Amino acid sequence: QAGSRTLSEVIMAELITLARPYAKAAFERAKAQQALAEWAEVLNAAGQVAADEATRQLLTDPGLAEQKKAEVILECTGQTVSEEQRNFLMILADNRRLALLPEIATLFNSFRAELERTIDINVSSAFELTDAQQQQLAQALSKKLDRNVRIDATLDKSLIGGLVVRTGDLVIDASVRGKLTKLAESLGS
Repeated sequence: QAGSRTLSEVIMAELITLARPYAKAAFERAKAQQALAEWAEVLNAAGQVAADEATRQLLTDPGLAEQKKAEVILECTGQTVSEEQRNFLMILADNRRLALLPEIATLFNSFRAELERTIDINVSSAFELTDAQQQQLAQALSKKLDRNVRIDATLDKSLIGGLVVRTGDLVIDASVRGKLTKLAESLGS
């Protein structure tokens, strides 16, 4: 339902639309160079810097040259960048698109994940998962999702027991808290 979208959802969709051609260009160049990991590292770092509130204010400063803004972002990343990666950021600066770096990084990572058939999954559990448990879960999810799975495990004692698996719009709630919530909802109806 397009009519029920919030303003922030509309703005996010527009930002992604603007970022897509830049992300695609960076991805194609990185793929041709067989340097996907290196480009991802630089774009992720630059995206984090550009998402910072102080940097966002700097990016809107009309008194600072766009090329200088790109140099500041590069310096803040602490990354060693290739000439092509530097040129990419300068092209973004020339087109006044440095603020799109977080979206460019996100899109780049999704293009890479699709190519490599990988998926990042966040697993929240009430108790710390052992390496063996994480590996077993990754194997089961890899088979179910037909992807190579990378797990980011976090501890959430509020779950009481069990775990919650999240990736994109897929959520598998196998927590005790989730089951209690469902039981309360069914008793209330």
